[in-house]
Amino acid sequence: MVGPFEPRFWASKLSSGATRRTALGLILGTPLLGACAGMGSNPFSSGPEAGPPQQPQAVGTGGVKVGLLLPLSASGNAGVAALSMKNAAEMALAEFQNPNVQLLIKDDAGTPQGASQGTQQALDEGAEIILGPLFAASVPSTAQLTRARGVSVIAFSTDSSVAGRGVYLLSFLPESDVNRIVEYAASAGKKSFAAVMPDNPYGNVVEAAFKQAVGRRNARIVAFEKYGADRAGAARTVAQALGSADALFIADDGDSVVQVADALTAAGANLKNIQLLGTGLWDNPRVFASPALQGGLYAAPDPSGFRSFSGRYRAKFGADPVRTATLAYDAVALVAALARTQGPQRFSPEVLTNPSGFAGIDGLFRFRADGTNERGLAVMKVGSGGSTPVAGSPKSFGA
Repeated sequence: MVGPFEPRFWASKLSSGATRRTALGLILGTPLLGACAGMGSNPFSSGPEAGPPQQPQAVGTGGVKVGLLLPLSASGNAGVAALSMKNAAEMALAEFQNPNVQLLIKDDAGTPQGASQGTQQALDEGAEIILGPLFAASVPSTAQLTRARGVSVIAFSTDSSVAGRGVYLLSFLPESDVNRIVEYAASAGKKSFAAVMPDNPYGNVVEAAFKQAVGRRNARIVAFEKYGADRAGAARTVAQALGSADALFIADDGDSVVQVADALTAAGANLKNIQLLGTGLWDNPRVFASPALQGGLYAAPDPSGFRSFSGRYRAKFGADPVRTATLAYDAVALVAALARTQGPQRFSPEVLTNPSGFAGIDGLFRFRADGTNERGLAVMKVGSGGSTPVAGSPKSFGA
């Protein structure tokens, strides 16, 4: 019998158009809307040019009320992302068979004040769980109110520092990428690692995860450099040490990765003689087109899930979804499944942190007790025409 925390369970509860719930590709990688990708540079913009606040909206007639906070009136890319995520949330509700859920959609305008107001409204209307906000700066405002009520939050921020105490992040965390690619490289016999990454908040998170992952495999780091504006200096230092390394980890967005690879080549490094490793930010046409990066490996969801989701989204809304739209879809699908199967404790920490995890558009994921998440990722290989999986996403989480 398939349990509610098994990957196959969600597929059986969705209508036939939504049964492909395997892992998907491109984490954090679209140039326009990258799922709050690099934590040092927010691709979403919001500010004084934001539109008027949108009126609250209720979708569905189920008895379990769920708050959804999105920056719908924020300016620029943030508002575009919010609308796409709202559409995806409504799509998940429509594709779930007879969901006992009512979505209480609130516009938080992309601000902490808006998040506080939207959260309070949702709680006063009986919300049993809050989905959102999108921005890290808004999460504490929501958490302050939900913790007082004992209500859980599933937020979409990629900043792990805002997780914990009933606040869970359903997002693409850099730590998952790092752990997966280092584990894969070590299992393939790589024992000596060099690394180069940006000196910014994203680089700091990746650095900590990388050093821990290498340490767990009893491997060694023979060179490690971080860079600001001067990539060439870091590249020269790393290039001199590559003779004693059998893998080189480069963590940055697509354009910067190409620039780092070019700087390494200019410094005399032969990148054909070392296994290149990266994160999901490598899922970028610039990376695929770079001669220096051919054959490089990076961790990401398998692309098939997002392709299926995108096709259904286009058919319904006549436009392509932003990459973060799957987060809203998976959050709504999850609460609908838990509302159906888990009784009064449906959104408790014990249920949300089930170690077997859940299956979503982006593959397996599970929440840790500290509020961060772990994802089951594929390993993708860079080629001139795109990327291809060399190791599939796991079918279940190991013990």
